Amino acid sequence: MSIRATVSALLVLTVLATPLPAAPASAPADALAPGARVYLHAHNCYPDRGQWTDRIARALGTGARHIAIEQDLVWVPPANGRPGRSVVAHDVPARGDEPSLEDHFFAAVAPMMEQALADPHPEAWPLLVLHFDFKTNEPEHHAFVWDLLGRHQQWLTTATRTADGAPPSALTPGPLLVLTESGEGQERDFHDRLPVGGLLRLFGTVPPADIALPASPEGRAEAGVRMTPEQLIPSGATSYRRWTNHSWAVIEAGGAPRAGAWTVADRARLDAVVQRAHALGLWVRFYTLNGYADAGQGWSAGYNFGSADAVAARWEAAIDDGVEFVASDQYEAFAAALGRRPGGAPAGR
Repeated sequence: MSIRATVSALLVLTVLATPLPAAPASAPADALAPGARVYLHAHNCYPDRGQWTDRIARALGTGARHIAIEQDLVWVPPANGRPGRSVVAHDVPARGDEPSLEDHFFAAVAPMMEQALADPHPEAWPLLVLHFDFKTNEPEHHAFVWDLLGRHQQWLTTATRTADGAPPSALTPGPLLVLTESGEGQERDFHDRLPVGGLLRLFGTVPPADIALPASPEGRAEAGVRMTPEQLIPSGATSYRRWTNHSWAVIEAGGAPRAGAWTVADRARLDAVVQRAHALGLWVRFYTLNGYADAGQGWSAGYNFGSADAVAARWEAAIDDGVEFVASDQYEAFAAALGRRPGGAPAGR
């Protein structure tokens, strides 16, 4: 059976077999409200240089109730009579053997999306979150992705484009929610060019603070943890800007490789940043939280806390605080941690 067929079969089984439990009493009534849900955020969920082709099947096979899938995107210009296309890849420029975004993600999830529309439960939507990490930001790349989303608009969680974006317009749930970041030209191409009253198909992050950072890599690695929550997240949600995205180095200096024991002060720092995001109407993501002794899975050493126990302490704190998107390469282990909570919900504080 092909990878696509395997993934499609897993998706259909997930939709048909997963019950829809009542929301826990501690959860906000609106499932899309900040702090309402914690997702398994499947980091770099695509083949890498021809290896690890099972990542999307692994993520969906965890049985986690709420799943986000990250797809890194690179534009391949037209050449030799072949039209331009967006491929799922980490290398820039693309090597040439990467799957297209349409084949790797959209074709694979089509059975799940169509099943959801045939038997709608909008109170449980979105079933999946798709996170785009654009590695290249050509206008033609943005246009290609916008058109691809338009061909699947019936699946999408949308919102109305308003004149000034504040307060944010209401989200209309669909089985798929699409997020992007704040790369060059994204807000212009995905929001500004849309007429007032049009439907937004995807949603970006708030831009980072306009603060000068140290020139050295070491200095930049240390700078985030010294910024106040107000500096880290200088503005709130708009109709288009719905989330904020941070390296774990803003919580512990230097990130995972330099982290020591998880302390009360670290927890207070996490609480303050998450509370700032949620107070401003934003979902929040932290990347990337792994903990293992042996490498070999194509994972970056820069995201490794060194042991399962070390990363579990951070996972539990993030789940407690209602961090929506906890990025990890250890899909099964994080899903198990999340599954120990009733309904996969944050504990609340």
